[in-house]
Amino acid sequence: KVEASKFTEVGYVGRDVESMIRDLTEIALAMVTEEQKRSVRARAEEIAEERILDALLPPPTSAPAPPGFTSAPPAGAPAPASPANAETREKLRKLLRLGELDERDVEIALPEDGPGAQLSIMTPQGFEEMGVQFKDLLGSMMPKRTKPRRMKVRAALEALTEVEAQGLIDPDETRERAIARGEQSGIVCVDEIDKVTGRQQGGQGPDVSREGVQRDLLPIVEGSSVQTKHGTVRTDHILFIAAGAFHVAKPSDLIPELQGRFPIRVELASLGREDLVRILSEPDNSLVRQYTALLA
Repeated sequence: KVEASKFTEVGYVGRDVESMIRDLTEIALAMVTEEQKRSVRARAEEIAEERILDALLPPPTSAPAPPGFTSAPPAGAPAPASPANAETREKLRKLLRLGELDERDVEIALPEDGPGAQLSIMTPQGFEEMGVQFKDLLGSMMPKRTKPRRMKVRAALEALTEVEAQGLIDPDETRERAIARGEQSGIVCVDEIDKVTGRQQGGQGPDVSREGVQRDLLPIVEGSSVQTKHGTVRTDHILFIAAGAFHVAKPSDLIPELQGRFPIRVELASLGREDLVRILSEPDNSLVRQYTALLA
């Protein structure tokens, strides 16, 4: 859902209309990523459990092999666990699954936020996407670092599960599915469309926040390609819904080409006295309850 009043014609201060498709793609990516994580969560929980057990009971390190012997495991590989160590580990695993270790402190290594996440980039209004892409570029160029953190076992297990689930999903497949989801099932609701109708009286100079927005919106509604940082998104099958109060302007004040792209029009009934009473009384955060709390 976007508000048409925030957009201006391309090249002027303000958001450009293509940003609504970029926002839609980000939402689709978040949805698909969450679905992918749920599909691999069981495997991620297994790996996270092993990492917690490693932190609670570190595996024994291998001693250097005497000269002439090659039976020692490769450098950096853990030594075979002794029967006593394996038995202790299984006891800890049972206690962990029963939740009896939830309040114990443990130190784990979690990915550290890269410099791109902490960097603020000043860009002109309307060019926010450029700043986001530059931050992502910096984050991909810098090596991933981990930082030891001390937390409760329950919180550590959840954090490690999230990290491992993110590592198990294929980012390329997720990106392709997200773009397809946005293209085939995306819905964009453009609110306050009445605010971008042409001026009622003649004005001087370009009307960059009204008719200019309509002309920029036209190709997107008709069907075009929009470049996002995740790939090209076609808008041919995206459903566009426009809404506006039209107290001053009329739908016929929109440019004819844009009117033709919204063939189904529904005029909603005005609110009555009973509707206003329900609005002021039924919602949990109604104005009456808010002012009652403020005055108290």
